[in-house]
Formats: sequence, structure tokens, C-alpha cells
Amino acid sequence: MPLDPQIATLLAAKPQLARHALPIAELRAALLTQLPPKCPPVASAEDRIIPSAEGGVTVRIYRPEGKAAGCLVYFHGGGFVMGSPDTHDQICRELCAGAQTVIVAADYRLAPEHPFPCGLNDCEAVLRWAAEHSGELDVDPAKIMVGGDSAGGNLATVLAIRMRDKDGPYLHGQVLLYPVTDAPLPYKPSYIENAVGYSLTRDDMLRFWRDYAGDGLAANNSELYPLRAQSLAGLPASIVITAGFDPLRDEGRDYAQRLMDAGVPTTLEQYDGAIHGFVRLGPQLALAKDALQQVSLWMTDRFRRPGQTRPRGQGS
Repeated sequence: MPLDPQIATLLAAKPQLARHALPIAELRAALLTQLPPKCPPVASAEDRIIPSAEGGVTVRIYRPEGKAAGCLVYFHGGGFVMGSPDTHDQICRELCAGAQTVIVAADYRLAPEHPFPCGLNDCEAVLRWAAEHSGELDVDPAKIMVGGDSAGGNLATVLAIRMRDKDGPYLHGQVLLYPVTDAPLPYKPSYIENAVGYSLTRDDMLRFWRDYAGDGLAANNSELYPLRAQSLAGLPASIVITAGFDPLRDEGRDYAQRLMDAGVPTTLEQYDGAIHGFVRLGPQLALAKDALQQVSLWMTDRFRRPGQTRPRGQGS
């Protein structure tokens, strides 16, 4: 399938940044020039700081109109080195309104100043806080999901494995938008086919991994590369969205297949004409609108199903 015409027009209209070569401050500033519109409306969007072992993590809490069906703890993308709730505000608003859910979006610490596992530990603190404060959030403690896009998808599914293996809360689902799940080397076919020309490049990913993992880049560490986890059994029901013109296409698809092979109810949808990050390109993009609607419908259906909570003090 060819590149989506709307996406092709967007790519042609602006120069492609050499993100792998930019200083970190310029890289982050460039992303902030692409802030999405604040839509659709939600009942409220409140920033606050929640406690953590390192002193606190800022979160943005989105609340829908009316009673929430559940809660999604969301981790933004940006290669582990950039991004914030501001840069991913539109995704959170769309899912808040579309799935009638509270969203707790984490502003976790970024590499290279705070390499692995700093951001991951911040995200764990946010997830545990949301589970422990479900009453304050006015949501069922058995209806808490994790989710994220790109690097945020990596953080979400690594945390799902942590929660399964430690005394964490049971999770009701995970939402993974073109997630990072494996090391860049050896190159998968999608890394070769989509090395340049489609916004995210192969060299970008190599730079992001070096900034985040440092000397751990080649290590067989499932907290960096969840595709390499020994087992994915017992993880929550999942939806995985991939894009055809994306270096990360194959690892997202392979992760979804491993979930299915482990008996995890999994929905995999590949948007063949899309590029990495397409969901963030705004409501004017038909593919982005379709993907967010699909995720919202999946979440709505999942929230209707019974959940479970872990008895206090019981591990897995």
C-alpha cells in the first residue's frame, strides 16, 4: 500500500529534521513548535505533583464529562528524550472523551540527563499512585489500564510486566501505539525499508537508544526490550497499533504476536499507509482520527468487562 496522501502532503510541506544530530535542547524545542490543538473539550485538565522516591512526578489528570468508565495511565512518546503532557495533549483529550475515561498523563524524567531506569521508575510511581487513589479519581480500582505511544508504549508494557511479577495492581488493559519493544540491532526489515524519509529515521532511533540506555544498548534486558521477556503470559488484554512506514513496525507486530501466542487477548491493527507518530498529527488527518476512534471503542468495550484487584500484600 502507498503512503497515505494526506501524510505525504504533510511530509512534503516541512523539512525533515536531522533529529539524530541535534543538541538535546534544540530537539525538544522543535517538538514544542508542533503542539496540537486543545480538542476535544473535556470536563477538566489539572496538573499536579504526586510523590515518588525521587521527590515527585508531575501529572496531568483529564476527567471526562459524567461518570468515568475507568482510568488510563498514559506515557507520552518522544524517544525517551523529549515530549511532555503538552506535546501529547490532544491524544489524551481524544481518549478521555472517546472512551469516557480518566487519563493520568505522566511527565516523567527524560534522558540523557536521566537515563534508564529513571523515567521508568517515575512511571511506576504514577501508576501505583493512580491505583492507590482510585477513590479520589472516582474510578473503579479494577478498571485501570496503562498505555502510551512509541517510547511511552515501551514504558507501559515494561510496567505491565513489572506489575505482573511484583506486588503491583492488576491491570485491566494496555494501549500500545506503535510501541518500542526491541533493540534496534540487528536491524529488522522495517528498520531497513523505512530508514529515512518518513519522519522517524533509523539514525534517530539509534540516538534515542544511546541516550536512554547508554552502555546497556546491547544488553539482553527485558526492562529495556520487552519483546525479549521470557514470558508474556498473564499480561492484560491489549490493543497494538502499528504503522506501515515506520522503523518500529515489525517489533510492534512481533510483540502483539507474542502476546497472542501467550494467550493474552490482543487486537493488532496496522495502518499500512501511516508513518510513526501519525496519531499525533491532528484531528484533520483521517488515519489519526480512525486510530483514536478504534482505540476508544476498544477501551469502552474493555471497561464494560469485569476487572480484578490484587488482595493487599499478595504478590504473583
